Amino acid sequence: MKSRENVSAAERDRLIIRTSVVGIAVNVLLAAFKAAVGLLANSIAVVLDAVNNLSDALSSVITIIGTRLAGRPPDKKHPLGHGRADYLSALIVAAIVLYAGVTSLIESVKKIIHPEEASYTTLSLVIIAAAVLVKLLLGRYVRAQGRRAGSASLVASGSDALFDAVLSASVLASAAVFLLTELSLEAYVGALISLFIIKSGIEMITDTLDDILGRRADPELTRRIKAILTEEADVRGAYDLILNNYGPDKNYASVHLELPDTMTVEQVDRLTRHAQAKVYRETGVILTGVGVYSYNTGSDEAAQIRNRVMEQVLSHDWALQLHGFYLDTEAKDMRFDVVMSFDADPAEGLDTISRELRELYPDYNITVAPDVDISD
Repeated sequence: MKSRENVSAAERDRLIIRTSVVGIAVNVLLAAFKAAVGLLANSIAVVLDAVNNLSDALSSVITIIGTRLAGRPPDKKHPLGHGRADYLSALIVAAIVLYAGVTSLIESVKKIIHPEEASYTTLSLVIIAAAVLVKLLLGRYVRAQGRRAGSASLVASGSDALFDAVLSASVLASAAVFLLTELSLEAYVGALISLFIIKSGIEMITDTLDDILGRRADPELTRRIKAILTEEADVRGAYDLILNNYGPDKNYASVHLELPDTMTVEQVDRLTRHAQAKVYRETGVILTGVGVYSYNTGSDEAAQIRNRVMEQVLSHDWALQLHGFYLDTEAKDMRFDVVMSFDADPAEGLDTISRELRELYPDYNITVAPDVDISD
């Protein structure tokens, strides 16, 4: 998910907990009112809507627990902190939503097979209508606070609340239809609500699993980091940028910089330390490792061969980029990296490139390293 606003870790935790407490209080009250209306009106749709509110309250409790765990400082066993606990709590919330959907669907099907007539009053309709409005306001509030805090759990809860408002509106509509036509759609609306809850739970699970497994880094962030690095006078290119996420806005990265072969180790050390500080200051990303490629600075022959090799390699659709090229004309040594698409077999790609270049430059020892298309 996108980075949160510029708030401290302590402020973020307070924001998440405060928002979750509001969500718990509102959902418990809504569940109580809806359960009373549903039981009095003999409406399975309203009762299931109340159960859904209770699951939302439980989700908020888990969000608070997850926030507490994620906010624990690093220790010897977990040197990079406990930030990923936030994703685990989001996964549990999604599982609760999915479970609520499945059990609701089962109850709705039972009511379809054995229908029971509902009995609404004006007060019950007013309560349901008020619940729709409250859920809309709650959903917008929770989702906005979740984005502000960079909390996947809160954003998921807010989106679920907005969706619940739509489902509650469908319950209200079915009640109106019954009062006007005496046509009972209770069980069918309950089943429809259940299917949407199941769909929402599955989507929340897959989205959270992407965070846990490791998704492709935000292109806007990676391009910004590379732009910062290439602003340095001696850096010709920044490649192989890998971001490892350990919770909301807890990103560690490694990268390779292409530098002139005339630089000393002391110059490289000074440049990389300055680049690391600048990247952290402007993006919050910690560069834990900076590797170096050297490029030829005083050889026209090397430049000509590099252009010819690049043309040959990039003639293949699966070869996305060539970088880190260096040529030692005296030792007859050539080395570079090739970024291959996920459609290609790395072993076959390396074999093809090596064979073609050996035919063009039989006197050279050619070393080609395959790279993964891991960031933009």
